[in-house]
Amino acid sequence: MELRQRLAEHLPMFGLEVRTPRLLLRYPDDEDALALAELGAMGVHDPGTQPFSILWTSVPPPHQQRNTLAFLWDQRSTAQRDDWHLPLVTVVDGEVVGTQGVLASSWTVLRQVETGSWLGRAHQGRGLGTEMRAAALHLAFAGFGAVRATTGAWHDNGASLTVTRRLGYRPNGDRLAVREGEAVVMEGFVMDRADWEPHRRDDIELVGAEAVAALFGTERPPGS
Repeated sequence: MELRQRLAEHLPMFGLEVRTPRLLLRYPDDEDALALAELGAMGVHDPGTQPFSILWTSVPPPHQQRNTLAFLWDQRSTAQRDDWHLPLVTVVDGEVVGTQGVLASSWTVLRQVETGSWLGRAHQGRGLGTEMRAAALHLAFAGFGAVRATTGAWHDNGASLTVTRRLGYRPNGDRLAVREGEAVVMEGFVMDRADWEPHRRDDIELVGAEAVAALFGTERPPGS
């Protein structure tokens, strides 16, 4: 039995996969984590821009890689019934090209998730950002029985805002937040299950989602 399968017996996240015609989302093992850390250090955005709230891309190597590895390992140990973060890696043709996160707080009460993602610069501009977000939403709504998904982006993050609007989110107000010492507008968006259903796809396959849903305290509802 492969190590990933053995781990999945105790931590079901290691058995989770979301498959689309273009990519695969899976929970990162150590090999995936290392690939993602090295990918991030190669560059995620233009040096003159900052799409993130946490300035992790400003940390120089090798500290950035260490921080990424520490973050991924921390999520393994801190995931619990009501508060969890799935930092899935995005894989295309066997290569880790980015990450798509799905996280929740007070999950069993709210059934609400938030998403966040990034792609290595060499893999941007190919529509993968839209595909991986669609996969994450399918996991949340069809796999976990979520009732709402939220996301946000800086007002000048055109790529992220385009993906969000394309997938059917509704504006949910904006707020001022600090970015590199300055007040900048963060635009918020929300998607209820009724907003997602018209965009629901029949070519996305879930593997191991029920076991993860049970770990997080909710069984997948009938018809989801």
